[in-house]
Amino acid sequence: MAPHPAVAAIRLAVRRALADLAAEAVASGAPAPIPAVNRQTAQSRLPATVPPTAPAAGSPATVLIGNARRHPSGLPRTPAAPDAPLVLVAVSGGADSMALASATAFEAPKLGLRVGAVTVDHGLQDGSADRARQVAERLRAFGLDPVEAVTVQVGRHGGPENAAREARYAALDAAAERHRALAVFLGHTRDDQAETVLLGLARGSGARSLAGMPGRKGHYRRPLLDVDRAATRQACAAQSIPVWEDPHNLDPAYTRARVRHEVLPVLEKHLGAGVVEALARTARLFRDDADALDQWAERAEQDLYRRDPHDGRGSLSVAELGLLPAAVRRRVLRRVALRTGSPAGDLFARHLETVDSLVTGWRGQGPLQLPGGVEVTRRCGNLVFRRRTD
Repeated sequence: MAPHPAVAAIRLAVRRALADLAAEAVASGAPAPIPAVNRQTAQSRLPATVPPTAPAAGSPATVLIGNARRHPSGLPRTPAAPDAPLVLVAVSGGADSMALASATAFEAPKLGLRVGAVTVDHGLQDGSADRARQVAERLRAFGLDPVEAVTVQVGRHGGPENAAREARYAALDAAAERHRALAVFLGHTRDDQAETVLLGLARGSGARSLAGMPGRKGHYRRPLLDVDRAATRQACAAQSIPVWEDPHNLDPAYTRARVRHEVLPVLEKHLGAGVVEALARTARLFRDDADALDQWAERAEQDLYRRDPHDGRGSLSVAELGLLPAAVRRRVLRRVALRTGSPAGDLFARHLETVDSLVTGWRGQGPLQLPGGVEVTRRCGNLVFRRRTD
């Protein structure tokens, strides 16, 4: 029996991401994953002392059919070898991440990849620890291993949303390193991408913000960026997968919640259906442009940047900066500001416009102060960047 169309769409997206990941692993010199059709021979070479993985206490037992596990979809699958490369899925318990975890558990063994998961307890709601344990149990029932429920301390820097995000990604980075995972899959959908574009537009932070979330960055992958949020809900319903709705997603105190439940519905009402898809398409187009400009800026920085070996201050020639297109020049200024010590999350377009005025509209103005204690001064035909603690 064919799977529900939403289930099939999500599996296809995950299959493509896993295939790309497996190809990258081979290209980088990592051991090639063992496809399921060849795994029986490979497993016969494993030490006889390797024990089967027991289900965690309190989690539903996995139904075995011969040497195959029965996936929640009802279709049997052969588990990957115990030493196969690992993919981790970040799971909140919501429909997006649960649908992603289910599809990854179904597809990864076909490419000889193991699948694990990490669920992060931010400790911001009553009962969050119990909820994280419940999510972990459901993931183990999918056959995912290892599965971790990680508790984090959320700070206050940059507001509650940004602080929770920083704590979450720090936990995911640590888990990926701890388990030597090939990648961490994130459950962001096309709707999340549209919201990100609108937030970037409101901040006025330029093309990079309008480019939205990348499909891949470092060890992170977002297989569902071309899938609607509605499809993940349908997929979970079709597979009888319980999901948890984060109340923060409905709280108008959070900017993204307001965009999701107030701004986007108004746009769709007055501009017609397809706004989400159009915004996501805009993100892809801006990303192509932004990537090209970033590459140009990287080469320009390598050519122009000079560092004083005595005091560590960096400098850029004003005359040579002035020959660059504005979009490239401001990217160079941003790169050097970050290199000097400005935090990426606090450095905005308005800061770079002010620094750029030292190149295009200098009238003898004094030093400029950037976030992170970075000072920029025009001196003897150069822009000089230094930390005030230097």
